Amino acid sequence: MNGEFDNQWPTQEQPALGSGIMSREMTASDAPPQERRRRKRLSWRMIGFIAAAAIILMLGTVAALIRYAPLPSASFPQSTQILDADGNVLASMQGGVNRQTVALPQISPWLVRATLATEDRRFYEHSGVDIRGMARAVWVDLRHMSKEQGASTLTQQLARNLYLSHERTWKRKAKEAWYAAKLEQIYSKDQILEMYLNQIYYGHGAYGAEAAARLYFGKPAKKLTLAESAMLAGIPKGPRYYSPHLHYDQAKARQRTVLQGMAATGYITKLQAETAAREPLRLVPLPKDKGKIAPYFVDYVRKLAAQLVPLDERLLNEGGLRIVTTLDSRMQKAAEEAVAGQMPKNSELQAALVAIDPSTGHIKAMVGGRDYERNQFNRVFATTRQPGSSFKPILYATALNARTLTPTTRFNSAPTVFYYDDYRKIYRPSNFNDRYFNGEIGLRQAIKSSDNIYAVNTIMQVGPEEVIAMARKLGITSKLNAVPSLALGTFPVSPFEMASAFTAFAGGGYRPEPVAIQRIEDRDGSVLYEANPRREAVISPALAYVLSDLMRSVFDSGGTAHRVSRMLTRPVAGKSGTTQSDAWFVGYTPDLVASVWVGHDRGRAISSSEAHRAAPIFAAFTEKALASVAPHEFPVPEGVVTVYIDPATGQLAADGCPEKVRETFLAGTEPTEACVLHGGAREPAEEPGRGGSLWHRVRRWWKL
Repeated sequence: MNGEFDNQWPTQEQPALGSGIMSREMTASDAPPQERRRRKRLSWRMIGFIAAAAIILMLGTVAALIRYAPLPSASFPQSTQILDADGNVLASMQGGVNRQTVALPQISPWLVRATLATEDRRFYEHSGVDIRGMARAVWVDLRHMSKEQGASTLTQQLARNLYLSHERTWKRKAKEAWYAAKLEQIYSKDQILEMYLNQIYYGHGAYGAEAAARLYFGKPAKKLTLAESAMLAGIPKGPRYYSPHLHYDQAKARQRTVLQGMAATGYITKLQAETAAREPLRLVPLPKDKGKIAPYFVDYVRKLAAQLVPLDERLLNEGGLRIVTTLDSRMQKAAEEAVAGQMPKNSELQAALVAIDPSTGHIKAMVGGRDYERNQFNRVFATTRQPGSSFKPILYATALNARTLTPTTRFNSAPTVFYYDDYRKIYRPSNFNDRYFNGEIGLRQAIKSSDNIYAVNTIMQVGPEEVIAMARKLGITSKLNAVPSLALGTFPVSPFEMASAFTAFAGGGYRPEPVAIQRIEDRDGSVLYEANPRREAVISPALAYVLSDLMRSVFDSGGTAHRVSRMLTRPVAGKSGTTQSDAWFVGYTPDLVASVWVGHDRGRAISSSEAHRAAPIFAAFTEKALASVAPHEFPVPEGVVTVYIDPATGQLAADGCPEKVRETFLAGTEPTEACVLHGGAREPAEEPGRGGSLWHRVRRWWKL
């Protein structure tokens, strides 16, 4: 028994339960400093061991992946194609320059050194990834919370171009580093450098040093000089921005930066850099693409595609995209032939034409000038030319819509002085060649003969602010001032804007948004963009019809376009316009709108014969473009009234009228009184003692 109790009492070898707890608590909190340091070292050793094991495992995994995991299939550039509405190829975004692969010894050592000095100065020192440069880039990205810092080695750039997209994400950078390490394992440094120099994009469709050397300098890459090599090495950073063909000053500045980098790395001396920077460069012209269809339209589509799809220039050019446009190649050929057929040879006279389908807004044809090879400026979008009288339909649409004007409204065609701005200013318009009717005329005659006095009378009645409002509804965005001369088209508007505005007249009051690109597909057929244009009702169908009926008069005898009437076999409406330096014709059928401009680029005055070339271009194009479309009339909508009037008075034709003219009106604006000169009821007599106004007395005397 004593033994049992003895075993339960605490001893030095076996302390009691309570004593043990106290002892452990004291050890944890009151252990000697040496013991605490020993335990802390053990803890850190354990953490270090675990971390080291994790790092070794991770590195082993990465090494295994680099060693055994295969590289993905390389993504080689594919030409982006621009197609017409029927799927025929109009142009290739690469510009027709083929990649020409050459061995590294066939590339100038100057270009090799310039490339290394510009893109990767430690190329022969790292193993695909420049850890020091990457750390610096990560630090900058973290500080600025962005992904803008590059630090990609030449090998990483090659990996990105072959296997990856150009998005700026850390995930992409990680893949890029892995692929770069894999490339360094498989290929030698010189092999990687050779692949890079044969793959990099130098702009204008040139891929690789050989193609670029021949494109820019007309020589093989092996014969490039130091100055030429420095120029080429600077282009890949921004192929369009640093193209010496497009931005020579910027390209030269970039060349100097490359030469300074070569001097800093010891590849050349400062004297060599300065000498090369001063050396004149002999660039060869870009190859002339004589087989390209609709070159002005293709340029427009390129710019438009870059806005519609957020891709960089390289992917837009070599991403294998399919850009399906609205162009009708048959109509385009008709447009080019019409322009060429009416332009005098050995003349600097220029022309522009754009045609739009009024039902869809699809641009069917576009000619921006006579010779794309000599001048790439697209005059279809020039906003420096006055439309002249071709602007008048917008004025008359405003007045007819406001019921301020009807087809029988009459104004005196004679030299007239107009006062405006509270009678503080004077405007004295004149007719072409000072030809006047010297009597009252109606709207149809004013449109037919393009009478300026009638037009200014109209704008004084309706107000220039209302005309500007109508122009905006019709899609004209150019600057217009609220002054009387606006009636005569004195403010510049582009041919494109004029064609777009007239689609509302041809389309029964509906104006579609102009469309050049129907859709954009990637190389796999996925749709990146698809057009969904707006189509708005901007004027009433009745107004569109009445205005179109009036504008058909320009092709009648005595009309400004009468001389081309024999060329037309279908109902056509339109309006000519002539200024000292510009000749216009904007016209349409129910199926097609076309705007034609003729003039000189420098605004030089046009001769009388040159002023009469726009209408024939329009007529020749319209007939050939619509050769397969059966002629048909403009559809008559509700809200239109047709009556016969006496042209001498503008009143309803009476049985005794010697001439009766069919006229169309917006319902409610047609005349209701018969001609008083030929059997109609006379105006009621004035009240006794009043005698009427002077105007009524004069008018009554004239009619009698």
